Amino acid sequence: MRFRHTLSETFSGVRNNASMMVAIIVTMWVSLTLFGGSLLAAQQIQLMKGRWYDKVEISIFLCTKDTTGSNCTPGQDATPQQIATLERTLRSDPEVKEVYHESKQQAYDDFAASYQESPLKGTLTVDQMQESFRVKLVDPEQYRSVVTSVAGMPGVQAVQDLREIFDPLFQWLRTAQYLALGTSGLLLLAAALQIGNTIRLAIFARRREIAIMRLVGASNTYITLPFVLETLIAGVVGALFAGGTLVAGVYSLIIRKAEVSIQTLPWIGWSETAIAVAGLAIVAILLSIIPTLIATTKYLRV
Repeated sequence: MRFRHTLSETFSGVRNNASMMVAIIVTMWVSLTLFGGSLLAAQQIQLMKGRWYDKVEISIFLCTKDTTGSNCTPGQDATPQQIATLERTLRSDPEVKEVYHESKQQAYDDFAASYQESPLKGTLTVDQMQESFRVKLVDPEQYRSVVTSVAGMPGVQAVQDLREIFDPLFQWLRTAQYLALGTSGLLLLAAALQIGNTIRLAIFARRREIAIMRLVGASNTYITLPFVLETLIAGVVGALFAGGTLVAGVYSLIIRKAEVSIQTLPWIGWSETAIAVAGLAIVAILLSIIPTLIATTKYLRV
């Protein structure tokens, strides 16, 4: 009987505050969609970093007779002593996981294999090729210290690390993610304030009824529950719309277009989408309940 009365009060409140409920649902829909989008963006960035950072190595090219640079002696290859010192430095660095030395002959063989059917194959000789070191790191994020330690050593013509190219890209992606997260945070705050105001107006509209319920001994939980259920309905509906928007976006933009047109990149899929939807659902429930409890605790003293 009591539960039936609670449900009746809940749906009565939804009908009487229909316009505010719609406003809350739309606000939560947009804010939760942005929040879920930022979660998807974070997972996409991690996938790309995991794929690229594990494969990209630091390449250290040594001086030849034909190369120039502040660490090179004109007309002279890197000496065996310089090469040995460089290799010792790399192997003693705790950030270095593996060191692979590529000789001129190996570099030429790779070049010849790559341009086997091309006229370029005969344009270079073994002596013109550059010796190099390929370096894998323990933590791919900590590449700058290794690059700095060897970049100025004698016999080193150039140090190449493709992470320097990728980092600006990831920085832009992270900036876009933070913007989406910040915007969704502001909208979620607006939704929380909107919920608080809606509950305050609802309590004011039912103040006589609440006063009578208090006189007959109704508990705070019994009085508060219809308000919590009202906002919970709005939150669940907003989360369903936001989840549907994310699923539709991933299917139409990622699975049907991005994965087909750019197959060399790893792309988020349904498992990452499920994580994002679960995250926004949790936020929706908390955002529905917490402001309602705060508002009812403050305004039920009528």
